[in-house]
Amino acid sequence: MNQQLGKRFVKFIFELKQSLSRGHRELITAASVAVCVLLLHSIGLLQSLELPALDQFFRLRQNEPPENRITIVVMDETYLNEVGSWPIPDAKIALLLQKLNVHKPRAIGLDIYRNLPVEPGNEELRNTYQLMPNLIGIELLANDKNFSVLPPLGLNQDRVGFNNVLYDLDGKVRRSLLYWHVKSQVHESFALKLALLYLKSKGITPAKAKSNPEYLQLGKAVFNRFEANDGAYVGADERGYQILANFPKPKCQSSSGEFCSFRQVSMRDVLADNVKENLIKDRIVLIGSTAPSLQDFVFIPYSSSLMGTAKPIPGIQLQAYFISELISAALDGRPLIRVWPDLVEYLWIFIWSYLGAITTWRIQNATKSLLSILVSCLILILTAYLVFLHGWWIPVIPSLLSFGCSAIWTISHIAHIQEEWKRSKEFLHHVINTIPDPIFVKNEQHQWIVLNEAYCRFLGYPNKLLIEKSDYDFFPKHEADVFRQQDDLVFRTQQPQEHEEEFTNADGQTYQIATKRSLHKDSAGNFFLVGVIRDITQRKLMEEHLKRTAAELFRSNNELKLKEDHLRYLAYHDPLTGLSNRKFFAEQLYESLHWAQHNNLLLGLLFIDLDGFKQVNDNLGHETGDRLLMTVAGRLSNSLRASDTVSRLGGDEFTIILRAIPNVQIAAKVAEKILISITKPIVLDGYTIRISASIGISVYPYNSQDSETLMKQADAAMYRAKRLGKNRYEFV
Repeated sequence: MNQQLGKRFVKFIFELKQSLSRGHRELITAASVAVCVLLLHSIGLLQSLELPALDQFFRLRQNEPPENRITIVVMDETYLNEVGSWPIPDAKIALLLQKLNVHKPRAIGLDIYRNLPVEPGNEELRNTYQLMPNLIGIELLANDKNFSVLPPLGLNQDRVGFNNVLYDLDGKVRRSLLYWHVKSQVHESFALKLALLYLKSKGITPAKAKSNPEYLQLGKAVFNRFEANDGAYVGADERGYQILANFPKPKCQSSSGEFCSFRQVSMRDVLADNVKENLIKDRIVLIGSTAPSLQDFVFIPYSSSLMGTAKPIPGIQLQAYFISELISAALDGRPLIRVWPDLVEYLWIFIWSYLGAITTWRIQNATKSLLSILVSCLILILTAYLVFLHGWWIPVIPSLLSFGCSAIWTISHIAHIQEEWKRSKEFLHHVINTIPDPIFVKNEQHQWIVLNEAYCRFLGYPNKLLIEKSDYDFFPKHEADVFRQQDDLVFRTQQPQEHEEEFTNADGQTYQIATKRSLHKDSAGNFFLVGVIRDITQRKLMEEHLKRTAAELFRSNNELKLKEDHLRYLAYHDPLTGLSNRKFFAEQLYESLHWAQHNNLLLGLLFIDLDGFKQVNDNLGHETGDRLLMTVAGRLSNSLRASDTVSRLGGDEFTIILRAIPNVQIAAKVAEKILISITKPIVLDGYTIRISASIGISVYPYNSQDSETLMKQADAAMYRAKRLGKNRYEFV
């Protein structure tokens, strides 16, 4: 019964496994959310949120120093009422220009359409145009003549700039036009022409940027050309040379103005000579209307706030913003609005999406998660704001949206996981209690979450004390380290592992156990490490006993083998010289002859007898004679190849087998080499001993084909060498 339940339990656990790999939940969540947010961004649904966020950054930043290079001469509603007509007569405009020119302004911008004469005074106005080379007028460009406004009559085209304004979908102006092509002719904007006039006196002229020849460079500034999908824009109109406007925020000149603006004087005061010279001299003077009746108003980022009604600004003030930005960027290096490349923006959004997922996943606490989300959002907004102060516009709304969606998605997923976790624990606890083997179930934090009764009895502690504790709370550190290492291996590889370990229970008794660990996952993706323990203490004791017995047998066999090898060595070697003896020589000669016959090779046999050895023994003693034999044996061995065999037959008689010699002359050369080696003086105990040798040589197959005959013939040849005078060799 228990075995059947055990099989069912194992089957159930393995059915919990799914194909999704572990450890990528946060990455999958982040990638999914980021893709969705980028899709919303790509179709323009986030543009209506991102542009107002940019406006708030403009409003939040600190005021800049007053703009002392620009003065605006305004035609307000009061002055229009005094004149009593619109357009203002040309004579009034001519007089205004003459009054201004007396104070030598750097440039004058006439932001009023004068394409038609308004008498009286048109001729006078034309003459005034010719006397003021620093005057710039305006025109309105359009491909359709019905929608265009021509330049002022009598003013050369090179002293005219267009004042076309680019509106976003929400009706605000956030971009500035520098150049526009109409019928292949390049036109410069009103703001750019005035800025160039001012910068020319500073030695700054337009140039191609080194980083990109298609971009305009003025002094310290490179004006990156706006593209249709820059920042929050999606498919925006990118015709002409546009830039993102980084509107200045000069300190307010008076408390009456709604906006931080530029220094303004009324046309009435200029005509009445009530304007100080320093407000005009060396400045750019702009002439335009602020009268509400003329409806020349636009909305910019400063026009609206989080609370309240949007307030527009006059068109002349918008031109002042554009001019101030161009001059400040060229002279002072004031930052221009730049955007990241698309890939960098995508990566930024993905990072925040990943942070939203990983933060809530790692915390897994509702209160702490909410607090971390709020702090992270503040950090994101503050980071984007600080970067904006240095001229970079980075995505805020897509990043906040991806972060928030990832966090919410992860929180809901955690709630689902925890519910499934609870149900899985209850089921596992019911199942494993029916199995007699000790079983434990751990979570990814290596805590016990389910233990059967057999495990609690084996460890010696109650279940309540063990639940949500770890190995380090109850086992010696060295044992807990091993358990943790094996658990980590299973979590990392997701493969079942079986390992033998030590297990010390509550009574201090140590067992040898075999633990099989496997990783399982329920329908919510919760991972469980299940370990099944078997007590192998008795088996290990028996194995240890068998190992000791086997070691003793191995040691005995080694000793017998060493003795056998020693006896074999004694049986085949001369105990004095260490050379092979007569028995070994006979076997080698027989085998060598058989090999030579089979391979059709020559074999040489040398029989050596020392000359004068008996006198050494008689005069210096047998001990000296033995040492002499040992020395001769060494010289013989050093005179031969590794394939040759030298043996001592007894006394002072030696034999040498020369295998596979190409001809008999080789045997003669070896004999000569041996004679030379032996005749060298030998010093023993202060005595210099000189001996020689007589050598007989027989060759297979010339002399004989059997070993006994070859031996006898070599022996006979040796005796002949002795009779012929010794210290020589002789062939058969």
